[in-house]
Amino acid sequence: MNFETFKTWLGAYGRAWETHDPQAAAHLFTEGATYQETPFDKPMRGLSAIMDYWSEVPRNQEQIRFGYEILTVTETIGIAHWWATFVRIPSIAQNKLEGILSS
Repeated sequence: MNFETFKTWLGAYGRAWETHDPQAAAHLFTEGATYQETPFDKPMRGLSAIMDYWSEVPRNQEQIRFGYEILTVTETIGIAHWWATFVRIPSIAQNKLEGILSS
């Protein structure tokens, strides 16, 4: 892992979310990857589960904006603070999420 690789990955993740592209989002992960929407959720396992999740996201979000700040990168891990804003459909409520992502 290096800074540029992690930055490129985060940029692709944000673009996939903003453009409602579940295939692009899912293909950022390996076959054996796990994904959790929150730390309290049971992890989704594998590309199929991640693709199913990201296929649902565009159905209830619009005007998505994603940003991040890389906190640290080592040879084996990258950690970033991320945030996203979007309008929830159909309620038109403005939402802001943020969290910590590690790869």
